[in-house]
Amino acid sequence: MSNIDDLVQDIYDLAETKSHPARVPAEQIFKDFGSNMESILRDWLYPKDFTGGTLRMSNIGHPDRKLWYKHRKNEYKGERLRAHTLIKFLYGHLIEEMILALVKLSGHDVTDEQKRVELEGIKGSMDCKIDGLLCDVKSTSTYGFKKFKENSLQYDDPFGYIDQISGYGQAEGADEACFLAMDKSNGHLAVSKVDLLDKDVVKRIKHVKEMIELDTIPEPCYDLVPDGKSGNMKLPVGCSYCEYKKHCYPNMRVFAYSTGPRFLAVVNVEPKVMEIKNYE
Repeated sequence: MSNIDDLVQDIYDLAETKSHPARVPAEQIFKDFGSNMESILRDWLYPKDFTGGTLRMSNIGHPDRKLWYKHRKNEYKGERLRAHTLIKFLYGHLIEEMILALVKLSGHDVTDEQKRVELEGIKGSMDCKIDGLLCDVKSTSTYGFKKFKENSLQYDDPFGYIDQISGYGQAEGADEACFLAMDKSNGHLAVSKVDLLDKDVVKRIKHVKEMIELDTIPEPCYDLVPDGKSGNMKLPVGCSYCEYKKHCYPNMRVFAYSTGPRFLAVVNVEPKVMEIKNYE
């Protein structure tokens, strides 16, 4: 029997030896992988119109104010996703499919792929179960990978991954789940286990359902962060990735640092880098 505790090393061994267990149906895995990659690319190029409601299992962990804006999408328009971001999303989906193929080739059991679940009327599709354990597959940056490697996501989770996987787990009656993450910059893998016993997702869902219907806008999701010792204040990570940030900070200014755009809500000292005008 395969054990998820051996998963990362088994995939590394597969990569080095180019040898898989005899019981593995490699030819079928190759065919399924090709078909799935085609579907991902096709769905990316010809996206289906989503007519569902505001709430999905994938976003139930998002901050309250963001969900409040999203529920009023006709009144509060989010930023248009740029070409490089859309390609990045595609790249992530392709990587995650590759990871699952490697899991299968290394001899581990993958079941319940894209199984649909529902909890308190909120629907979602779980990634899979690996060796019987509910699993969400993530491709991530080197910085984000540290949270999975060090099991610190429960303390710093701006994208609501814990609530998402807890929702799947509670719908399935699972006490434990895991993330299988890959650093897309260097290929490192990590399994990060999550204890679901103390997570009350039903309470979170009921709160969100009530909150989004209120006329009063929720409090800001995060506090601003000092930008060094300049006295400038920048948006935290969760805000910088949010498509509604200009509604919260209509006077923010964006500067092109070497590490990427920096969103400043308070500018006391003019940065010595180019400002991005008319940022959308």
